[in-house]
Amino acid sequence: MPVDAGFVGRVYPPTPAYEVASAALAAFAEATGATHPAYADPAAARALGYPDVLAPPTYAVVIAQRAEQQLIADPAARIDFSRVVHADERFTHQRPIHAGDRLITTLHVEQIMERAGITLVTTRCEIADEAGAAVCTVRSTLAVRGEDR
Repeated sequence: MPVDAGFVGRVYPPTPAYEVASAALAAFAEATGATHPAYADPAAARALGYPDVLAPPTYAVVIAQRAEQQLIADPAARIDFSRVVHADERFTHQRPIHAGDRLITTLHVEQIMERAGITLVTTRCEIADEAGAAVCTVRSTLAVRGEDR
């Protein structure tokens, strides 16, 4: 059964706050080969004017995927995650993410289109701090293979 195109335009409720931990940032930086000292050393981050260690720019995907789970887990959307391949990810940062941030994400379903038996699902995650100030926008496209693929 194909992904339900009627989900285009749907906006999911904001997620509970996600608290960014310095250990998680350091582990992510190591796993992705990000070597800037400010990703693991609080003193290096403070020397740059930030309150604590910084997240590598792609760390925002960790936060966005928590919000995207609302769509994936919604049985009415008909997304079989075992048939999903990540197609695209784009980040627009309003400011760096740092340890100690408490971030809330709102998921928007922007586009669902089928091409040659593959459904492309594009979402936009608006990540903000608890005061509502924008931090990052993450646009993701998932390719959902049809049952015959």
